[in-house]
Amino acid sequence: MNLYSVIRKSSSWFLPVNIAALLGANGLEAAEQNRAQPNIIVIYCDNLGYGDIEPFGAEIHRTPNLMKMAQEGKRFTHFYSSSCVCTPSRASIMTGCYSQRVGMNYNPRDIHVLRPVSPYGLNPDEITIPEVLKKKNYATKIIGKWHLGDQDEFLPTRQGFDSFFGLPYSDDMTRETGLRLGKSLGDNLDGSKWPPLPLMEDEKVIEAPTDRDLLTKRETENALEFIEENKDRPFFIYLPHNMPGSSAKPFSSPAFRGKSKNGPWGDAIEELDWSTGQILDKLKELGIEKNTLVIWTSDNGSPLASGVNADAPNYDVSRGSNLPLHGRGYSTAEGGFRMPAIMWWPGKIKPGTVCSELCSAMDLLPTLAYLAGSEPPKDRIIDGKDIRPLIFEQDAKTPHEVYYYYQEQQLQAVRSGQWKLFVPLEAIHKNHPHFKKGEESEPLLFDVVNDFSSSVNVAKQHPDVVERLMKLADRAREDLGDLGKKGKNVRPAGHIDNPVPRR
Repeated sequence: MNLYSVIRKSSSWFLPVNIAALLGANGLEAAEQNRAQPNIIVIYCDNLGYGDIEPFGAEIHRTPNLMKMAQEGKRFTHFYSSSCVCTPSRASIMTGCYSQRVGMNYNPRDIHVLRPVSPYGLNPDEITIPEVLKKKNYATKIIGKWHLGDQDEFLPTRQGFDSFFGLPYSDDMTRETGLRLGKSLGDNLDGSKWPPLPLMEDEKVIEAPTDRDLLTKRETENALEFIEENKDRPFFIYLPHNMPGSSAKPFSSPAFRGKSKNGPWGDAIEELDWSTGQILDKLKELGIEKNTLVIWTSDNGSPLASGVNADAPNYDVSRGSNLPLHGRGYSTAEGGFRMPAIMWWPGKIKPGTVCSELCSAMDLLPTLAYLAGSEPPKDRIIDGKDIRPLIFEQDAKTPHEVYYYYQEQQLQAVRSGQWKLFVPLEAIHKNHPHFKKGEESEPLLFDVVNDFSSSVNVAKQHPDVVERLMKLADRAREDLGDLGKKGKNVRPAGHIDNPVPRR
């Protein structure tokens, strides 16, 4: 055991003279800095909807650990992803930027999400959360789904993570899927080259095809081991779970399979709840919970499905729920972008509290940087804001004047304060359930604070708001671009020639 471990395990932070002399002034400063730096764990689910867990109104999934986490921490009811699909949202959380800013919203080969053997990935010149934290001597690990490039140059171990255990892309991107897409769409996605689904450790494939039933269990065990190994130094775990995932039928281990009231989707969510409980219990067992911030959220809303569940008639069978929000994942409806989010830090975050101010996964990079005693990059535009006041105070207000909803290359909606305006009007109207024939040219404006289901169009009552948000939309088009228009302040994605399958 090193000297720092001995000191940390002592009953107080008083240092005897002989130890102080041994450490010296610089050693004392380093020890004090390490003690003050919080451990950080970000748990990031895949395709889990706003209404899929009990703290946010789930009627059918049993999530007692998340209920306890919410009771001991703070719920965020207006926490947003920056995209309604996987790759862009993950680029955003890692860089603190809209995915449009870093070129990860769209590419001509993969469209909106990276596929296996893609020549594209997160540009190595971007600065990520782990890179910021490593400046302050954090141990960093990603466990789960990366989905920001499967080539060597784009792997998480090249983007600030000390180690990686998980999949380089979505669990549904199997060799069988590639062959099927090759037959139906042609081989523009190189479907015939997709390898068996690879489970990786650092930069090597250790199992292919991997057993998807055991992913959540193995991810959890890996996280517990890392916490144990790094309990005496500040650490950062990014845990982007593969579940409930993109497969038509989510996977879960035998202990959870068939145990929920909502089929495979519910089984997967209840195992994710178990996983969170295991992590929180480990922190308490080691006595480091009061120096650990845990953030729990999802990358985008549930894709939903049709049908009725006898145990919950309002629940969408098999593919989750975004209720009481309107719309499905993969869309710019609130159900696609607004995520369930819980933050937990005993002794720092007031228990049982709620933040109803607008904030985003983009805000994590600057916020975590400051919490660690570092700072966000100063040489580039970062869209995220420091939301420490929202986390620790009760009456703090959002630092965001405006928030943009993009679908691939197209700006489709703008939010400012309580108001959300959809643009372009005609395209959105045709897919909105409250569209009325003959009103194709009328604006769609919703009060998303007081009208959670986005059911009442109030554009006619607030023409001044419509005008103001239209101007904000024009600002986004200049800055980040729009369909057919390149933004002035966007950066390129990473790209290589001759990508090879991950084997």
